[in-house]
Amino acid sequence: MSHPVRRSPAPPRPSSRPGRRPRTRLAGLVTLIVLATVALTGCGDETAGADDSGPLRVGYQRFGGLSLVKARNAAPDVEWSLFESGPALTEALKAGAIDIGQVGEAPPVFAAAGKIRFRIIGTSAPVPQGEAVLVKEDRGFRDFADLRGRTVALNKGSNVHWLLVRLLEANNMTLADINVKYLKPAEARPAFDNNQVDAWIIWDPYFALAEQPGVRILADATGLASNREYVLVSPQALESRSDQIRTFLETYRSTTDWGIANPEERTRTLAPELKIDEATTARALARSAQPLAPVTPAIGAELQAIADGFTTLELVPGPVDIASLVDDRYNAVFG
Repeated sequence: MSHPVRRSPAPPRPSSRPGRRPRTRLAGLVTLIVLATVALTGCGDETAGADDSGPLRVGYQRFGGLSLVKARNAAPDVEWSLFESGPALTEALKAGAIDIGQVGEAPPVFAAAGKIRFRIIGTSAPVPQGEAVLVKEDRGFRDFADLRGRTVALNKGSNVHWLLVRLLEANNMTLADINVKYLKPAEARPAFDNNQVDAWIIWDPYFALAEQPGVRILADATGLASNREYVLVSPQALESRSDQIRTFLETYRSTTDWGIANPEERTRTLAPELKIDEATTARALARSAQPLAPVTPAIGAELQAIADGFTTLELVPGPVDIASLVDDRYNAVFG
């Protein structure tokens, strides 16, 4: 608490304004408490934001399998937090604001490089057709190599960042051959629509929403990237909320399986949650909704190859030991 500034003698304060000094002390105390809370939240350690007595706090992205769990109210006892992208979700893990969440394949690498503490406890089948490079038909681009010297928009640290790396490799190009513009989906869509960028690398459902007349899919991740989903959990929650996590994962698995078995009802259920029309929702789900899967040594190796690729290009400070963060204790739920 700051000390009062000493001033020259002054006449006594009127007695009609009682309690002024206690309020000042109280305000100072509140300020200290707030500052201490912010400091703890920002430090990113395993105890930040921990509240083991409350509901499980789940971070999700619009469209992922967790959106279906929420839309069906299949896990009514959890607390939901919506994020526009995986990097934003991993920052919430760092701050201790969520216990568990779902992201694409690049965010775990960038999070680990940023010293965010988490474990990878589940994944999905590959979703290579769920992300793509979009261009305008009238621009005349026919393959990715045509984008040499052009401006390409994408969300930094997201799954499409790895797709960019793989596309460059496949076309004997480097990052120096294109102008990369890092934009979040809400920023990239108008930039793409208004021809402020030449190409946009994006994932579903933003991908499906952008599939308008005059838009061409230049390439997707087929043969280049798996584009799996990954389930991340904080180490604190992993140790103190193991039963809650298991129960939630069982619901996540059963809801995902139900959606795959009932695609039409899944579309009707999910479209209002996504705030997207049913036709667009169905198109995106048909290529991007995949079953969940356990984490295996092969999954760890796949993630490590992604981390090594980002490190080689100096997109993250390396080395990043991402394989060691794979935790298979819930494999029976996913298997």
